Amino acid sequence: MRAPRALRLQDVAERAGVSLATASRALSGRDGVSSGVAERVRAVARDMGYVANPHARSLAGGSVPSVGLVVHEISDPYFAEIATGVMRLGDREGLTVQVCHTGRDPDREVVQIRTLAAHRVGRIIIAGSGFVDAAIQRETRRALDDYRAAGGRVAVIGRHHLSADAVLPDNRNGARSVVDHLLSLGHRRLAIVAGSRLLTTVADRLAGAAESLTEHGIDPAAVPVIEAEFTRRGGKEAARRVLDEHPDVTAILALNDDMAIGVLSTLRTTGVEVPRDVSVAGFDDIGVAQDLAPSLTTVRLPTTIMGELALQLTLQEPAARPRRRTTGHELVIRDSTGAPRP
Repeated sequence: MRAPRALRLQDVAERAGVSLATASRALSGRDGVSSGVAERVRAVARDMGYVANPHARSLAGGSVPSVGLVVHEISDPYFAEIATGVMRLGDREGLTVQVCHTGRDPDREVVQIRTLAAHRVGRIIIAGSGFVDAAIQRETRRALDDYRAAGGRVAVIGRHHLSADAVLPDNRNGARSVVDHLLSLGHRRLAIVAGSRLLTTVADRLAGAAESLTEHGIDPAAVPVIEAEFTRRGGKEAARRVLDEHPDVTAILALNDDMAIGVLSTLRTTGVEVPRDVSVAGFDDIGVAQDLAPSLTTVRLPTTIMGELALQLTLQEPAARPRRRTTGHELVIRDSTGAPRP
């Protein structure tokens, strides 16, 4: 008995009533096909059970219908939620998503980009903070320039020096809002725990916090900023330093929720009650923030939507100048903040 013949792209094209080239462009997400035709081709492919062979497409010299998502820390829920947005839109567009982890190492970032380019991935999204010093990402910019020159599409999430389409989180204003909240409760002895100041995300959030402090008559230089890993472990270590070096602090602002969770852990194990003894606030509003005990006051960023916006930028025709998509923010007040003890 003869085995059934594998479905071919030609079969999809004939069923959809389009040329082979049009079917290929529609399924790979390339330009030159109207959205209506592209959706019809994808619907036909789904109905027929056709699965593209990216290896064969690569051998034929074209880009594969996939997206490379480069993140700093895949274990950080912030990046996981961005990845969810990229994958959700990617699924609707018939694109697979490859996630790469850099650990905030610029050299590793370059390797990941060049590897994705070598595998003819059609789009690359860099998610997460850039670096304040443009020289740190010079090689990253060169790798992306080479990739774009070969026809690749690029978007970034966060402030970078990469001359690419960008989705910009509302970091500065978000930090102003959460510090305003802490000060409105009556706190005057604050500490901030943060990742490296070399990261633009940290620099922007610190700048927003400083603006709020200044407006309330507090010298930002008088507020201790404890730098540690921009992770849960870093939050634990930073909280221990706050307790040891600044025991009079009544509120701690962590510049991301992962650090805030670490802060809460250290305070709990050392017998410090939140918010009776010390209030704690975070930034990002990752999914678990509302389920902590106490639930976390934080700044909500639309992380999943940010992932979708970044992928949408790569699906559009390249523009003469980099495009910018800004996000809003929302202050979410929960149980981890309250007025200081008299």
